[in-house]
Amino acid sequence: MGKERLAAFTDGVVAIIITIMVLELKLPQGSALADLMPILPRLLIYLLSFVYVGIFWNNHHHMLHLARSVNGAILWANLHLLFWLSLTPVATGWLGETHLAPLPVALYGGLMMMTAVAYTILSAALVRHEGPDSPLAHAMGRDVKGKVSLAIYAAGVALAFVQPMISIGCYVMVSLIWFIPDRRVERVLGAS
Repeated sequence: MGKERLAAFTDGVVAIIITIMVLELKLPQGSALADLMPILPRLLIYLLSFVYVGIFWNNHHHMLHLARSVNGAILWANLHLLFWLSLTPVATGWLGETHLAPLPVALYGGLMMMTAVAYTILSAALVRHEGPDSPLAHAMGRDVKGKVSLAIYAAGVALAFVQPMISIGCYVMVSLIWFIPDRRVERVLGAS
């Protein structure tokens, strides 16, 4: 079956996730620059979450661009990814509300890790469907970046109970690793 409906559905869900996150932001209680200080933690965690949602959407878009079609397993794997991604507004809100308390920091990292696991499952399902010699399989390769990211997430979750700011640093590090769209896919797209 065609991949267009899967892409359109994912685009719609991602747009809703971003909308919910921005609606959770509270307005400053005044008009001075200093009035932004109480909401600054929420703004910064919103920024990180926005970047994460954008990274997953961007890489999802690239990956689907190389796929010719989808099947039922891929549809379910995509829903699995969207489930974890849809929890981002909850984790973002809780983290912003609790000012980097250990449990919300760990939960945030755990959510990002589960979203990354779901993305890995989706990419494996797509590669299995497309075949080992497909352009998608060549683009995905061994996915060292994905494996390193999962390890950093796991470290961040564990460190949340020691020093939450180090955990946040781990999560920012993963976002920096993935900020530039996946060059593996872009190389394959450029070659074709």
